[in-house]
Amino acid sequence: MGIIAPKISIDRRSFLAGIVVSTNALWRTASSVTLKSLAVKLGVASYSLRQFSLEDAIDMIQELGTTYVNVKSYHLPYEASPEELAVGRGQIEKAGLKIVGGGTIMLREDDDDHIRSHFEYAKDCGMPLMVIAPTWKTIPRIEKFVKEYDIKVAIHNHGPEDEYFPTPQDALKAVKGRDPRFGLCIDVGHTARTGVDVVESVVEAGPRLLDMHMKDLKSFSDARSQCVVGEGLMPVEAIFKQLQSINFQGFVNLEYEIFPNDPLPGMKQSFVYMREVLSKL
Repeated sequence: MGIIAPKISIDRRSFLAGIVVSTNALWRTASSVTLKSLAVKLGVASYSLRQFSLEDAIDMIQELGTTYVNVKSYHLPYEASPEELAVGRGQIEKAGLKIVGGGTIMLREDDDDHIRSHFEYAKDCGMPLMVIAPTWKTIPRIEKFVKEYDIKVAIHNHGPEDEYFPTPQDALKAVKGRDPRFGLCIDVGHTARTGVDVVESVVEAGPRLLDMHMKDLKSFSDARSQCVVGEGLMPVEAIFKQLQSINFQGFVNLEYEIFPNDPLPGMKQSFVYMREVLSKL
């Protein structure tokens, strides 16, 4: 779900240009810390790179120094044949990247063929998890396929605009009593915009938290205020601490929705900040 990039003043552009050298130096240092050594595993939601081909997206993810990717259909299309998906999956894996999930995938048709086609898609892509945007009505049908395919699903909350699951708490109600492979993908930005405490949401979700989308906002009341992680109001350190305390086994995937034609500088800065926070915990 995209967010319109905020306008940037000339002063800010000048400022960013002035810190390029410093940022590159920090990046070289931060990249030397492998993600495997960090308690919280950081990855990338490939939606961040939606304007780029699969080949270019792979190169950019490698530049970020992560091996984990949640793949959006821009890079492994739904309409591709199983053979074509196998080729794309092979490109990702040959580059040393690991597909940790896919989505967000809309599962809103209460129909077996519709749901099965997306589970088949996930299987062909090698996705162990699908981040989904279902309806209350499709939840029981989806659970049936979770059991059949042994693929996890995580409901993504989409904030005030989401008529079904605006908050993690709404999604938590939907998965109560269901298969343990049916859980949540907490989007921290959308969660904060609903006025819900992100850290407390992690506590409430507990083992149902299967995935997370990370972003930052300068105003929790303005979706257009998304910014580099660490430059906004998101309590990143408290979130990471809480993830550690619940022994979170999933992935925190950066979903950098702004500057779609040139996302890499901001994504690099976001990773520098997140790795620095994690290194101090």
